[in-house]
Amino acid sequence: MDPLRSLSILSLVSLLAVGCVSTSTHKKSVDEAAALTANLSDLTAEHRKLQDQAALCSKDLADSERRRAETQKQLDEKQIALERAQADIVRIEKVLSDRNQEAGRTMTQMRQEIDRLNVDAEKLKEERDRLTREKENREKELLAAQDTYGELIDKMRSEISRGEITISELQGKLTVNLVEKILFDSGSAEIKSGGKEVLSKVGTILNEVEDKEIRVEGYSDNLPISPRLKSIYPSNWELSSARAISVVQFLRNTLNVPGERLSASGFAEFRPIADNSTPEGRAQNRRIQIILAPLEAEVVK
Repeated sequence: MDPLRSLSILSLVSLLAVGCVSTSTHKKSVDEAAALTANLSDLTAEHRKLQDQAALCSKDLADSERRRAETQKQLDEKQIALERAQADIVRIEKVLSDRNQEAGRTMTQMRQEIDRLNVDAEKLKEERDRLTREKENREKELLAAQDTYGELIDKMRSEISRGEITISELQGKLTVNLVEKILFDSGSAEIKSGGKEVLSKVGTILNEVEDKEIRVEGYSDNLPISPRLKSIYPSNWELSSARAISVVQFLRNTLNVPGERLSASGFAEFRPIADNSTPEGRAQNRRIQIILAPLEAEVVK
């Protein structure tokens, strides 16, 4: 159902229920409708951002095609020059077959030029083939990332609408951002049952994408670890890293994601995405990011 139509229906139901429910219940419904409107605006902005990113990718592909066409043009020109040189050497050999040493040196130079043109032509062919493969790979990666992004959006609609998850895609790299409260209790690195359900949805989809690595990154706000937890997590480094490792272990042990595709990192409070001076900003900074990116060449081997 269209989000705008859903929001309109929810607003109408809220208005019709005014006479039947208390003022506080009505206000709560209005607030929820306003929140849904804000979420819809965010999703609309994200959609526009993705359209802009897709346009950049399309431009990049167009530039790659232009370079490939230029390389093909140069190859054609070299081929014509090669054919002309070959015709010249045949003519010169026929006319100057019994001429002096100078003619022999000229023919040697012509042969060397032919060899150079052949080498240049081979290099241009290799460059053309490389650009063609690069263009095809980029197209495949873009399509695969867009398909995975769409599948995640479909499966995670309720979590996205509650502001618990955001999903972004840029040039074949897909990022899933999960706020702390959906996965962990405060000060804990043990995944909650509800968090396991969410990770199962995300991990199952990401595990279906081949030739990609899954990076799990843990982040925290800038508040120091409480004295009660310092014996377990001396600082936010240990807590953010422990949470990332917990997610990696869940993906590996429960969803059977290959270990060579997984990595875990903790960044503590040093890469915030919001203002740590407010409770809302700190809540956004306490997060887990799961990134789907191309595998490094040595990992693929």
